[in-house]
Amino acid sequence: MNLVSTKERSHSCFYAGIDLHKQSITVCVVDKHLNVQIRKRLMCENESAIIAFFTELGLFRAVVEATASHEWFVKLIESLAEKVVLAHPGKLRIIAESTRKSDRLDAQILAEFLALDIIPTSYRATPRQRDHRCLVRQRNTIQRWITSVKNRIRRIMSNYNADRQDLFSKAGQEFVSTYSLSAADRFSMDQLIAEWNFFRQQLQAANQALKGFASAAPIREQHQRELLQSIPGVGFVTTEVVLSEIADIDRFDSQKQVVAYAGLAPGQRESAGKSKELHIEKSGSRHLRWALVEAAWQLVRRVPRWKTIYERLKKRLKAKKAIVAIARRLLGMMVAIMKSGEPFSVTHQPA
Repeated sequence: MNLVSTKERSHSCFYAGIDLHKQSITVCVVDKHLNVQIRKRLMCENESAIIAFFTELGLFRAVVEATASHEWFVKLIESLAEKVVLAHPGKLRIIAESTRKSDRLDAQILAEFLALDIIPTSYRATPRQRDHRCLVRQRNTIQRWITSVKNRIRRIMSNYNADRQDLFSKAGQEFVSTYSLSAADRFSMDQLIAEWNFFRQQLQAANQALKGFASAAPIREQHQRELLQSIPGVGFVTTEVVLSEIADIDRFDSQKQVVAYAGLAPGQRESAGKSKELHIEKSGSRHLRWALVEAAWQLVRRVPRWKTIYERLKKRLKAKKAIVAIARRLLGMMVAIMKSGEPFSVTHQPA
């Protein structure tokens, strides 16, 4: 179908639904009456063709799902569009559950939802927030690599009944280097030790990059760091994960919303008038959940009142569910502290 006429463009706002993939995009353009005006498939590598297509539309709004690779496309067309909307993938259930699923249909549904103003939107982080998240996640990835290598080193030593608590101290490493291993295990061990030392250097570099990033923060972000680190058990890593994953605390209206975003809200099942609490939903940021659970363990070890709450919960829920409940309360406290601007005090202690 040809592009709409110049006369139509000058008097109408069109609604473009974009189904974005790694190599191509499928576009469907509808008018305010949901009539399909244009369907087009464009290659991602041909950015000039994409710009030309959307320029010819005239006045238009566009919607694209907030997938991992949406940012380049939004930057490309946002100066041409009246508005670019990011759709929340998890909430567009009608597309995910459609039995007639295709790129053409997905793009059309997006366009129609946009024209009807019923798109469930997703937050678009600022450039600084995206950089922060990138640094934090890279640092956490390196930490996971270190943990994996250490576990493999311990596995080899345990095969000789020679694993020990201080294996990664200076004395422990001297022990490993002189211990009699088979030729194959010695080869593997030497490579694993080299990996471990390399990743430690990488982690140190990542920490320095994060500290440099934090030192250049605007005043509000600096204050939020101070607020979070006033909480017992919340240190540098937890603070950076929370700030980078939440991005802007003001985009949440309540503690309940933040808890749901972190995937720490327990599911509910109701039947015959009875309600049963299920496992946590795990639908949000796994990085945020991990940091909060780690911080929760520190909190119950350092603060007697929190330890009492944890022990009471453990009797009813068992250890894993109890620490998740503590993590959920900790996140709620963090939200309250960041929104109030007041550091941690006894008033933030659990009842």
